[in-house]
Amino acid sequence: MRVAVVLMVCLLGACAPSGAPSERVVRFWHFWSEPSYRRALQELIAEFEQRSGCRVELTELSWNEGKAKLLAAFNSGTAPDVVELGSDWVAQFSSAGVLWELPRDSIRPERFVEFALAPAYWKGRLYAVPWVVDTRVLFYHRGLLQRAGLPDRAPRTWAELEQFAERIHAPEQGVYGCGVNGADAHRLYKKVLPLLWSFGADILDSSGMPVLETPQAVAALGQYLRLARVGLVETQRQLDALFLQGKLGLWVSGAWLAEKIRHLPTAAEYGVAPLPGVRPDTIGISFAGGEYLAITAASPVKELALQLVRFLTDGAVAARFCRTVPEAGFPAESAFIEDAQLLRIPYRRVFAQQLRSARMTPVHPRWLDIEAAFEEAVVRALYGELTAEQALREAQRRIRQLLSSSAPAAE
Repeated sequence: MRVAVVLMVCLLGACAPSGAPSERVVRFWHFWSEPSYRRALQELIAEFEQRSGCRVELTELSWNEGKAKLLAAFNSGTAPDVVELGSDWVAQFSSAGVLWELPRDSIRPERFVEFALAPAYWKGRLYAVPWVVDTRVLFYHRGLLQRAGLPDRAPRTWAELEQFAERIHAPEQGVYGCGVNGADAHRLYKKVLPLLWSFGADILDSSGMPVLETPQAVAALGQYLRLARVGLVETQRQLDALFLQGKLGLWVSGAWLAEKIRHLPTAAEYGVAPLPGVRPDTIGISFAGGEYLAITAASPVKELALQLVRFLTDGAVAARFCRTVPEAGFPAESAFIEDAQLLRIPYRRVFAQQLRSARMTPVHPRWLDIEAAFEEAVVRALYGELTAEQALREAQRRIRQLLSSSAPAAE
């Protein structure tokens, strides 16, 4: 009888005040650990606590160690009630049976941007809710374009980007045409996949098998390798820093870089644009990432956890978070991507435009293994060990091989 009473109280959304014997707590593990991010999230959580009468216990994770801690918590039976998961992590957790299948009438999936829905499902069942989404765009340095005698605009095709980079490239002067990610785990694929997609190729087909040995894929990787010859091959962090120093002409990056540029005294020297397409009348397809909220299968407070998830993923609430934390991107609820207050910052309009031509990585429980095999082959091509065709053949072979094994390496 006592359990039934407690459940009834929670289903009505009213819990005893903090400190009462019947207090209910929702444990939420998240990745917004930087001070300004933390404050923004805490403000929303305080509002939820006031509305619900329940307490939310926050635990911060880092991107370096967070996934390992989540896996350890699930394996030891100490997982929280609500978890934040990156878009390319959800399939591994939902396919493992450790997430709660959300009731069909609890979330309205149609309100979210279409590309963000696929990671939320596993075998037709909903296990996570899209929270925020973001993408990558093309940055260009106006001063370097002018010095090279180029027009004050972004290149309109990938071929033109290569031509612009070649004109800018002067490594003897410490200036590089473009930035090219090299051996940079979990980042390299985000720069190569947009080329594959824009050229009409993909890494996996609808059945989850690799489809890298196509002329379109070879052409896309060949373009990436040619950019390396008129640019600098380095890590994301190093290339971001060089771009801010005015030593890089063209570079694909995210909102964190745009925020840094916005506060520079030389901000007018920089421009942002959507990724170029294969043809001048098209926009390239960019990589889209997202954050998702899921409820663990073992949570004893699922209904309360669902209230928290619904609150945070509400478009108006997520928009408030994104206004305070520009790096969060945009609400996943499609009606709020064009939020007027979000778009007051000029560069955000470019990101919103790019989101209309963006994709997420394939939904596969072994994506991180697939990603690693793909990146390793691309790195070998970047350093001249393999041609584009050979690298893709090697990636195809490796991915087929790992998919024939039984379980993700991370488990």
